[in-house]
Amino acid sequence: MSKPVCLVTGVGPEHGTGAEIAKRFSEGGYQVAMLARNADNLDALARKYRDARAYRCDVGDLDALIETVARIKAEMGAPKIVVHNALRATRGSILAMDPNDLERNFRVNTTALLHLARETIPAMLEAGEGAILVTGNTSAIRGRTNWGFFSSTKAAQRILAESMAREFGPRGIHVAYILIDASIDTPRTRPLLAPDKPDDFFAKPAAIAEEMFRVAHQDRSTWSFLVELRPFGEVW
Repeated sequence: MSKPVCLVTGVGPEHGTGAEIAKRFSEGGYQVAMLARNADNLDALARKYRDARAYRCDVGDLDALIETVARIKAEMGAPKIVVHNALRATRGSILAMDPNDLERNFRVNTTALLHLARETIPAMLEAGEGAILVTGNTSAIRGRTNWGFFSSTKAAQRILAESMAREFGPRGIHVAYILIDASIDTPRTRPLLAPDKPDDFFAKPAAIAEEMFRVAHQDRSTWSFLVELRPFGEVW
């Protein structure tokens, strides 16, 4: 039998969260469909990871997302695992920002999750198993100054995921929200947000990926929905 398929959105540069998730599921015996906007980066990762394929896609373009999922199903098979890791974040005063940015954030963070679920859950239901994991963060549970456009869409994302978990969990589909209360040590974020912090300050992408792989394979008698991850020294 062919290997099961894992679809991962938001697969950025090597050693970032999305790339480490794709790598872990590849190492765990899955074919991995990697989605992101940067085709060159995806192609480079596809050459490194076993049974991984690159699918250039802006998940905020909902028609393109639906078409891409259809291609994945035709070329690789119906996904058994879906990881929605892509995000869009804009920040600033709600009096100064373009209201259209709220809608753009919502499309990537929340509406894309809806379409991923609608395009993949039917096959999961037919198989009687499957999992949808969402990469969340602290913005999903509290609003902060200048983060209103992002936090509101992540909160909506969390509630949508919980609704999916309640509807489809009893039918064999495990939906989990991985809330990361931390700065993540990625090639992009560390130099920009916390260049002077020690290693212990950050959450490691590979460790996040390992936990997501574990959650995706939990025994049905002990499924998690909200999984909180933070460095040992994080004040919360």
